[in-house]
Amino acid sequence: MKVFELKYGCNPNQKPAMIYMKDGSELPVTVLNGRPGYINFLDALNSWQLVKELKEATGLPAAASFKHVSPAGAAVGLPLSETDRKIYFVEKDAELSPIACAYIRARGADRLCSYGDWAALSEVCDAATALYLKDEVSDGVIAPAYTDEALEILRTKKKGNYNVVQINPDYVPALQECKDVFGVTFEQGHNNFRIDEALLQNIVTVNKELPESAVRDMIIALITLKYTQSNSVCFVKDGQAIGVGAGQQSRIHCTRLAGSKADNWLLRQHPKVLGLQFVDGIRRPDRDNAIDVYLSDEWEDVLAEGVWQTRFAVKPEPITPEEKKAWIAGQFGVTCGSDAFFPFGDNVERARKSGVQYIAEPGGSIRDDHVIMTADKYNMVMAFTGMRLFHH
Repeated sequence: MKVFELKYGCNPNQKPAMIYMKDGSELPVTVLNGRPGYINFLDALNSWQLVKELKEATGLPAAASFKHVSPAGAAVGLPLSETDRKIYFVEKDAELSPIACAYIRARGADRLCSYGDWAALSEVCDAATALYLKDEVSDGVIAPAYTDEALEILRTKKKGNYNVVQINPDYVPALQECKDVFGVTFEQGHNNFRIDEALLQNIVTVNKELPESAVRDMIIALITLKYTQSNSVCFVKDGQAIGVGAGQQSRIHCTRLAGSKADNWLLRQHPKVLGLQFVDGIRRPDRDNAIDVYLSDEWEDVLAEGVWQTRFAVKPEPITPEEKKAWIAGQFGVTCGSDAFFPFGDNVERARKSGVQYIAEPGGSIRDDHVIMTADKYNMVMAFTGMRLFHH
């Protein structure tokens, strides 16, 4: 396939629309089902690069959940704990492959933002992954291959219109890339910068004890940021992104957004949330929305008389601000990555409130000394990578 005609571009009025290779060669993708659109392919190609690099850097299967050309979540295929299965709505006896675990984790980082996502898998999509995808609201998936059983399952989704894209895993893009904006062509070198453990050698804090788990999580954070709309900050724990703050004009707003999403993920493991009793037959999106409102300052909206009965079998007790603060204060082992330097120590202060102990950022601010001093105040470990990771 050399040209794939799209229904329209970013918006319905933007026609005609298509994807093709400028040199006239075959596209590196094959559409196995559905009819992906312009934004679908932007998500597919960005998310594929992310999971491909994560797999290469960590040696683990990787998955991502993309919305509007930024990851809502990314993760590697570590096994799910009993708590993970509860908060991600996985049956206790469900048999899960490593790539299924990776996608479930990626999807679970921010389930509201993952609603209607594009999924990316570094490995062959198997039946276990397809079965989980089948029950989620999703626009499509990209993977290097699909088992016959997985493809059969996915072809039943969305009345047979679910988008399934296969990519050639050996495809290497041209060294130079171009795009047109307002009739003007921009050209730059493709970002082939390699992110691995060697990037984390410049530890600038007094505390230099960086465990292997934190090294892995720093790599996950930085590769996730490499494919996130800038400015961006990413919080990671136990092999998965738990909060991505993307596309903010201010660095502190990136950190606050990522931190608030990480807090929400941490609070989903609170005993009161794990103990929520939902009515039979409630849809996953309705359950996710109910949890989100329950954890927010607008919790009364979901616990009002006549409302809670539509979602819960038993009326829950609200989580008090004091309980939330105490729960989050007891968390630790979180890693924070930033695509550009922290200009002030306030970013470190905010990160600490979400259990951050490890930070990876480029460095290079005129206030690096204050940023380092703030990290030292909390005995954090901070590595300066020396590399900015803007993506637009």
